[in-house]
Amino acid sequence: MRHWPVFDLRLTTPRLELRLPSLEDLDELADRALEGVHDPALMPFGVPWTDAPADELPANVIRYQLGIMSRWQRERWCCNFVVVHEGRVIGTQDLSGQSFAVTREVQTGSWLGRAHQGQGFGTEMRAAVLHLAFAGLGARTAVSSAFLDNAASLGVSRKLGYRADGLSVDEVRGRRAVQQRLRLDCADFADPVPVKIHGLEPCLPYFGFV
Repeated sequence: MRHWPVFDLRLTTPRLELRLPSLEDLDELADRALEGVHDPALMPFGVPWTDAPADELPANVIRYQLGIMSRWQRERWCCNFVVVHEGRVIGTQDLSGQSFAVTREVQTGSWLGRAHQGQGFGTEMRAAVLHLAFAGLGARTAVSSAFLDNAASLGVSRKLGYRADGLSVDEVRGRRAVQQRLRLDCADFADPVPVKIHGLEPCLPYFGFV
C-alpha cells in the first residue's frame, strides 16, 4: 500500500505469520473471541472485555482493532498484528511504543483463542514481535505484565528472558488483582525461533524515525 506501507509489514516464523489485519482478518478474530479466550472463572485482562454479551463482543473486537490503527502516530504507535496459522487467524499480538525514537522501549500484549493455546504459539508470536523490536527497530528494552494467576503468560515471559520488575495492584471484576511487571533487555533476548521481517524499511518513518 503506497500511502500506508505498514499494511505490508509482515513477520514470519516457522509456523506463523503476523500482519496488520484486513477487514476479513478482523471477522475471523471476532470469531476466535466468540469461541473463547480464557476460563470464564478467571479474568486475565485489566479491562474485562471478554465479559461482553455474545451479541456485542464481535463488534467490540472489530471496533477496538480499527481504533488502534486509526490512532497511529509517529510519537505513539501500536502494531496490532493478527496471528495466522495455516491460513487461519488464531489471535492477536501487539507491539507498541511511545516516543520510541527517544525511549527505545516497547510494550507487548496478546491473546489467543482457547483452541490454539498450549501449543507454543504464545511464545513464538511474542518472540516474533520482540525480534522486530530489537533486530528491526533497535529497541533497548521491552516491558510486559500479567496477573499472578496468569501462569501461561508468565511462563512465556520466563522462556524469553524477562525479569521481574515490581508489582502493581488493579481492580478487576470488583476484586483486588495483583499484576507482575516484567522487563527484558535487548542483551538478554535470544531468539528461540527464526523470524523474518518483510517490508520494514518503508515503514520506518511511521515508527518515529526520520
